[in-house]
Amino acid sequence: MTILVTGGAGFIGSNFVLDWLAQNDETVVNLDALTYAGNPENLATLRGDDRHVFVRGEIGDHVLVEQLFATHRPRAVVHFAAESHVDRSIHGPGDFVRTNVNGTYALLEAARGYWSTLPEGERAAFRFHHVSTDEVYGSLAPDAPAFTETHPYEPNSPYSASKAASDHLVRAWHHTYGLPVLTTNCSNNYGPFHFPEKLIPLMIVNALAGKPLPVYGDGRQVRDWLYVGDHCSAIRTVLERGRPGETYNVGGWNEKPNIEIVHTVCALLDELRPDPAGPYARLITHVKDRPGHDRRYAIDARKIERELGWRPAETFESGIRKTVAWYLEHAEWVARVQSGAYRDWLQRHYGETA
Repeated sequence: MTILVTGGAGFIGSNFVLDWLAQNDETVVNLDALTYAGNPENLATLRGDDRHVFVRGEIGDHVLVEQLFATHRPRAVVHFAAESHVDRSIHGPGDFVRTNVNGTYALLEAARGYWSTLPEGERAAFRFHHVSTDEVYGSLAPDAPAFTETHPYEPNSPYSASKAASDHLVRAWHHTYGLPVLTTNCSNNYGPFHFPEKLIPLMIVNALAGKPLPVYGDGRQVRDWLYVGDHCSAIRTVLERGRPGETYNVGGWNEKPNIEIVHTVCALLDELRPDPAGPYARLITHVKDRPGHDRRYAIDARKIERELGWRPAETFESGIRKTVAWYLEHAEWVARVQSGAYRDWLQRHYGETA
């Protein structure tokens, strides 16, 4: 048995691939374009493991993707591949439309063509799992109820708009063609292998370097935080027991303002790697807020708990401690990502450059 994972060298995707192969022996075909945040070094422990088949390529490459379906005959697709950074989407929205919208369309069509040829039993068992975000729902008022699966879509950034479009395509391919799809909308992830441009790894890396810790505006933007290992377990659960055509919100039950996150990271670094120059919080610097910055996200994850029995195992306190400790223990990984040396690693091990 085989599953096809797209974007499996990125932050969440690589964690999922590692988690999947730690749980069972089912082969993973890992398709990743290796853009700036796709790092095959995340998967270095799988080198030489026959259960992991890495393929560098675009989800929009019809010929390649159709070939992968025909050759490997996966029983499921887990679709992570996406441009995912709001700041980058503001400055370059075209890449987000190309990958998140056009790429998802191409992948859906390839999956539909393959699925339609399967014998009846395999066709009924096939699943296309689309991994999405809570940002498609827009912004919440401070006292508004958390996002449920029926909350209207109100995306406010090019990134969230492109993901909303991909969600709609996935839904349409189910209702129009019968493709057995699953969609999960998750809250902010954190944990190992997170590219150091996002809030938590950026704060850790900058603090250790004695650099300013930039916080947008007043820092009171609220997010729900989900440890990436819990997200992986949720995806496995939905893939195994979710009902085709359904959407499941995945959250950590950890609503916290950004400024509190930054102070928590600083306090952990003060404990685990104290700076002789003083508390790391001295480096916090408030900067101009970004355009269209959503004020609050919050996930109501009761449906996945009620229907599938999933709930996060990590509290924010346990997850953030694991995360800070991981970055302290993997300074070489951080240095290579920042310097671009991981691209040299790619050349050595895959004979290509990103």
